Amino acid sequence: MTKKYKFDFDLFESFQDMCFVVSVSGEILSLNKVVYNILKVTPGNLIGQSFFDIVEPSFITKTKLAFTNCIEESKSDNIYTKFKAGGKVFDVNLLYAPYSFNEKNANQKDCFIIAKDITDQRLKEIELMRFYYVAQNTVNPVQITDLQGKMVYVNPAFVESSGYSKEELIGKNPSVFSSGKHSKKFWSKMWNTIISGKVWVGEVENKRKNNEPFYTQLLISPILDHEGRVTGFFGIHRDLSEKKLLEKQLIHTQKMESIGTLAAGVAHEVGNPLASISALVQVVQRSTSDEFAKEKLELIKKQVTRISKIIRDLVDFSRPSNYELQLTDINQNIAEAVEIVKVGAKAKDILFDLDLSEKIPLLPLISDQIQQIFVNILLNAVDAIAELEDKYKINRITIKSEINEDYVIIIFSDTGKGISDENLSKVFEPFYTTKKEGKGTGLGLWVSYGIVKSFQGDIKVTSTMKKGTTFTITLPIQP
Repeated sequence: MTKKYKFDFDLFESFQDMCFVVSVSGEILSLNKVVYNILKVTPGNLIGQSFFDIVEPSFITKTKLAFTNCIEESKSDNIYTKFKAGGKVFDVNLLYAPYSFNEKNANQKDCFIIAKDITDQRLKEIELMRFYYVAQNTVNPVQITDLQGKMVYVNPAFVESSGYSKEELIGKNPSVFSSGKHSKKFWSKMWNTIISGKVWVGEVENKRKNNEPFYTQLLISPILDHEGRVTGFFGIHRDLSEKKLLEKQLIHTQKMESIGTLAAGVAHEVGNPLASISALVQVVQRSTSDEFAKEKLELIKKQVTRISKIIRDLVDFSRPSNYELQLTDINQNIAEAVEIVKVGAKAKDILFDLDLSEKIPLLPLISDQIQQIFVNILLNAVDAIAELEDKYKINRITIKSEINEDYVIIIFSDTGKGISDENLSKVFEPFYTTKKEGKGTGLGLWVSYGIVKSFQGDIKVTSTMKKGTTFTITLPIQP
């Protein structure tokens, strides 16, 4: 047998939420003191008024409809709405419950309403959503881990950077993409810092799923609860790939400058003795009638001439040019360089495709030097094609010029044998060559690099074995 209880509205005075008894017509019949405390209205002045007078106008229709359905269908309902009182707006969760408080007429239905103020909760939800959208759309990889270090959240940027899918990452430890380059002491120091509630920042080298290195600056912040206890960790990465590339370029530039200084000294010290040797050879040649001696002296003379050319190349790289800058037609220089190279026997079966933009302005350059660069690159391309023994492949060198914002771009592409990844980083170093002994000095591209840099430009190379090589020269329109 179900026991029946009788109580009056005083029971609800101890509730923390706002409580109302509202008639079928919407009139407030009773309310607890919490209503006055939260809405900051004068006690007593809501009794007899319409319940919907305290509802924010844009929510009245929705609130009335739910109220009517509750009365007519005698069913409880739960909706979100807003109250407006004392110049403030409150986020409220309403619980409607049909109930009769009239002992004399049990058929008279009123509505018992519990209104829970969720303003603070909504603010936290909004803040959480803002964080979520920021985390989802930021370009920086973001991860959240639990106390054991297992990932519970990763953003799309993290997925893209790591190469793993979200499903492969959630629940796993970040060690899955560890490069192994950092010591146990490094990671131990990091863990001791974040577990103690402090922020840790450091540069790390991770490894993508395809084993490529991924350099980032990692900031890990502990996530604290309301009592200040660590409940998890928030990590955000800043991609350092470009920084690492710039560091390598800077080191390379500094190395080239050092080599240039060394080259100037070597050229000076070697040049004087070499001039003496050359003079002595010529004297002996004129004073002897021995054919064997003449033959050997001529050989010495050729080697001295070769060494002299190397020294001239060293000097050209290491010292500032004394030539004056003149407005130069890049396209004309390219065309002339092609004509020079086409004369060679190796180039007779090679197609030269020129795609030169007519929009390129005259550039302040030294015409002879810039043409020397083009000839050096084209000669290397011809040799690369000649060394690739593939009779079915089309032998082609493509030269393209174009404007990209404030720069002129000149691109040389060949279908030659290509350069291996191991050798690609060395092509601009002095005396480095992949040609057979005696076929090249290894100074052509080195000198070209120095000339381009003197014009405040840049030169880069990409290559694929057995497919070809591309040199890209960038020159400023206004240096």
